[in-house]
Amino acid sequence: MSREDVAVDLTGNRLAVTGELKAQEREGRFHRRTRRTGKFSYRVPLPRGVDGDKVEAALENGVLTVRVPKAEPAQPRRIEITGE
Repeated sequence: MSREDVAVDLTGNRLAVTGELKAQEREGRFHRRTRRTGKFSYRVPLPRGVDGDKVEAALENGVLTVRVPKAEPAQPRRIEITGE
């Protein structure tokens, strides 16, 4: 499977992985064909507190890895009081 055959999309808090497994040409003699082919789709809702701007996807040796980091928690800060 190549990068052109798979797409990873993030819409709001929904992560969608879609693509197509294409049949490969094989040479020689084989007894049984067990590899699946065709279109696939996988959708998953993400929990609150993830940083959608830092989502990463990598395809290496046919394995897709999607990393969804948590957002940094809000740090307490002192608010300056203005006026008299």
